[in-house]
Amino acid sequence: MANSKAHWERIYTREGAENVGWYEPHLGVSLELIAGTGLGLEARIIDVGGGASTMVDDLLGQGFNNVTVLDLAPAGLALARARLGTPAKMVQWIEGDVKEAPLPKNYYDLWHDRAVFHFLTRQDDRERYVEAMRRALKPGAHIIIGTFSLEAPPRCSGLDVVRYGPDQLHRQLGNDLTLKESRLELHVTPGGVKQQYLYCRFRLPE
Repeated sequence: MANSKAHWERIYTREGAENVGWYEPHLGVSLELIAGTGLGLEARIIDVGGGASTMVDDLLGQGFNNVTVLDLAPAGLALARARLGTPAKMVQWIEGDVKEAPLPKNYYDLWHDRAVFHFLTRQDDRERYVEAMRRALKPGAHIIIGTFSLEAPPRCSGLDVVRYGPDQLHRQLGNDLTLKESRLELHVTPGGVKQQYLYCRFRLPE
């Protein structure tokens, strides 16, 4: 299977943290959407597919003190830990596949995923992802998903992706969710490729 731990290990090993296609110095849209939830600094946040992303740096910098980063590739997590230094001890790091990782039940207040869900090209994988997400979240929890939009390229990092509009993403995650906000962002990769992202902020029923 191309979309595997070995694939992402090769990407991180070859490219490093700042040359992967999804790299941004700061995930501004995600941070704004998190602020829009109104969650306090004690909120339990999980960054799914966080890898070497700077999201964890900015969350810690804002004072959030219960952050988990999950990623399939240990190389990505190692890059983030090395960059953070001592503050990395404040973070819970989980290496594993989001569909199978032993996440605590009814635990997290916010689920953040930028650029994982769109790599799930099989419906059964998407269903397993949603089941894992819902199991791990508290009632009333917030969900922020960033995927390739309908206008984005059909492939990323050598893999096919599924592109979404807000309605399509809503149906995949479950119509019982409330779509609170959606945004488009034109992301330009370090190599100069333009990729339009769709960000949606949902809320689970209480």
